[in-house]
Amino acid sequence: MLTGACMSRAGLNRTTGLATATLVLAAEASDLDVFWAIRGPVDAMKHHRGWTHSFVGAPFIAGLTLLLVWAWNRFFHPQRLDPRAARGRRLPVRWGVLYTIALLGPLSHILLDYTTAYGIRMFEPFSYKWYEWGIVSIIEPFMLAVLILGLALPSLFKLINEEIGARSGPFPGRGTAVIALVAVVLMWGVRSFYQQRAAAALESRTYQNEDALRVSAYPFAWNPFVWHGVVETRDFYETLSVNALRGEMDPESRARLYYKPDETPVLEAAKKSYLGQVYLDWAKYPLTVTSSVEGANVAYRVRFIDLRYAYPGRTTPLGATVELDRNLRVVGQYYGRRRQR
Repeated sequence: MLTGACMSRAGLNRTTGLATATLVLAAEASDLDVFWAIRGPVDAMKHHRGWTHSFVGAPFIAGLTLLLVWAWNRFFHPQRLDPRAARGRRLPVRWGVLYTIALLGPLSHILLDYTTAYGIRMFEPFSYKWYEWGIVSIIEPFMLAVLILGLALPSLFKLINEEIGARSGPFPGRGTAVIALVAVVLMWGVRSFYQQRAAAALESRTYQNEDALRVSAYPFAWNPFVWHGVVETRDFYETLSVNALRGEMDPESRARLYYKPDETPVLEAAKKSYLGQVYLDWAKYPLTVTSSVEGANVAYRVRFIDLRYAYPGRTTPLGATVELDRNLRVVGQYYGRRRQR
């Protein structure tokens, strides 16, 4: 929403009325897929960042947003929603132009989600493959700061102008909005450069005398130079911190080794469950941990973890659990703490 507001402030709000309201709503509307959570957490995970986050879905998301804005403007508060230009004249609404602006909302949403490690299925329904750039955290402090400042500083400048008797233009805040968006793009460039350095450092060494089959580097929110490295070999995974500024392993971090589990009937049954199939379709570095349970209904508990999120010193989020009885029938499925009905 902050990105949509800055995009509008950068000049699009000068082209037609309702531009800012439309773009802010359209930039967030792709997350309508959260309503799948009504059917349970596994359904929510299965459909999250699916067709509403795809290039095919973008025109429909834009159209739905435009319909909502039109209805609100038509039936509720047209005076409040129509922004006014200079000298009290109302900026006319050009619906064709407004649809084009609305289309930028879901497209920007696709780009922003692609930059995170969670990934996105941007080509659904033609391809269900997950794509990720993985250069920023899902909550990125620097991005939040520059976007908020890009929107808030014009109000401060306006107060200063009023104090000294200067007149503000009809569309204040264009310069700070442009600077904020440019700062975000520059941050992506810096993060991408150091991510590649971190990945190169991971590929340049062996692990327990084994070569890496694949490696990835994921960001820490507050430090652009230290990256969370994940390495897969034939027999195990290893996570460690990488100092991309030096191009070497962080000497203050402790590497963690995760041996790949043997395939057992219990693990096979858990993987074939609804949750197991959904989770393994999404996870890039999946690890499973099987434990026996002394219970009347539950005999085995299989924990699914994606090592992309196994940051040192943190509880691994986005984990899932499948519970099985002694006959290997699924009796419980949990994504986080929420149970699938």
